[in-house]
Amino acid sequence: MRKICVIGNSVAATRTEEEAPLAGWGQYLAEFLGADCDVRNYARDAMTLRGYYTERFAALLTLVGPGDLVLISFGHVEQRINQLNRHHGPREFKEYLRLYAETIRAEGAVPVLVTPSARCVFDAAGHPVDTHDGYARLTLEAAAEIGCPAVDLTASTTRLLTELGPTRARGLFRWLDPGEHPGHPQGIIDSTHFNHLGARETARLVASDLAALPGLPPGTVDTRTLTPGQAPPIQMEFTVQNPHLVLTSHPETAAAPSVLTPGPGEPVGVGRKLTGTAPAGAEYLFFFEEGQYLGGTRVAADATWQWRRAVQWPEGRHKVSVVALAGNTVSAAAECEFEVVDRLAPPEPIGPRPGAWSGPRPRFSGTAHRPAEKVMVLERGRLIAEASVQDDGTWRVTHPHDWRPGTYTVDLVAVFSAIHSPPARLELKVHGVPEDSWLHSSMSARRACGPNCEHAPEMPRW
Repeated sequence: MRKICVIGNSVAATRTEEEAPLAGWGQYLAEFLGADCDVRNYARDAMTLRGYYTERFAALLTLVGPGDLVLISFGHVEQRINQLNRHHGPREFKEYLRLYAETIRAEGAVPVLVTPSARCVFDAAGHPVDTHDGYARLTLEAAAEIGCPAVDLTASTTRLLTELGPTRARGLFRWLDPGEHPGHPQGIIDSTHFNHLGARETARLVASDLAALPGLPPGTVDTRTLTPGQAPPIQMEFTVQNPHLVLTSHPETAAAPSVLTPGPGEPVGVGRKLTGTAPAGAEYLFFFEEGQYLGGTRVAADATWQWRRAVQWPEGRHKVSVVALAGNTVSAAAECEFEVVDRLAPPEPIGPRPGAWSGPRPRFSGTAHRPAEKVMVLERGRLIAEASVQDDGTWRVTHPHDWRPGTYTVDLVAVFSAIHSPPARLELKVHGVPEDSWLHSSMSARRACGPNCEHAPEMPRW
């Protein structure tokens, strides 16, 4: 039998019954392939291209051989510039894809690059939003550069979300109201991972794209199985009849819902959810802005609630009214005010000053406009350090490694939530003993003891 292997992250990973309704598309792929295909799903949680390459890739290579297919599905988290251990710059991302493909080919197997599936995120006009910051395009570029077949799952899942729209699409994801599933009594808002319906439909899309690839062995995909599945129903919050009546009804209870997050006037990202508690006996909450119905959610058994709008919040100030319903009883309204931020200004570097010399461990500092939370330092596209932004807008970080003497350019990027600024460029000159100096070569017979070595002779210290 021919092995069809899947490597990637949590979106494709196989799930147990205890994890329901969470499901990964890799666990359904076999339903759409030929009888002589043996599907092996090696996708795992919390994996990036870098992490999988060092932790799991060698084990996969011992299992594949001529004629096998390996689907390489990454790109969900590598664009997160606010996370040191996950971010891959564009060049690093494409270089890892090249290494994967070339190594798999050396074993006689066929690599197939797969772009990440779209998230359940819509703009205010109801159009799906690209949340992967162009990394799907990088995957396709890498495939073209190395002559590797590709499955554009970003495109096919985006078309699916477009057809469903924001009132139905979350029915494919692990996005649940309180009490909707016993595994999540308080509900869960997950716009990335699929439920079983979404995982199966995504696997069908993967198989459909595989069937269209030139040169694929006949019978790899069972084309008789590629009929689209049943579309999810319209979500309950959009089936409420005449929700505006709760605004004109006289409140029959003085208690209003409480909003715990966001706090009054707090700056938030475009996808921010609201959380809080409901009055005793409340079953459902309605959310309005300037009299317009935005949506609603059930209340959990412990009277807590969480809700995220089906589309992104537009930039600017918002004042949302929250009303609870208990049977036919309407509560007083609670008000929630917050500021939505959808762009950041670049940070302003102060040190090292232009033209000034730095020691081997540069000290970067500057200011950033609130609500920036961190400033990330990148060298040649690779993330090398991060600094927290203080309440007064200042930030500073000393790089922990010695730099070689020379002139370098770094980029500084401010981040808040999932938003990042354009880069601010900084050039620095590092002072030190040149690598080809006799001071280095005269000590080449011995290994260095460490940075605090007291044995003669010693190198200069800063």
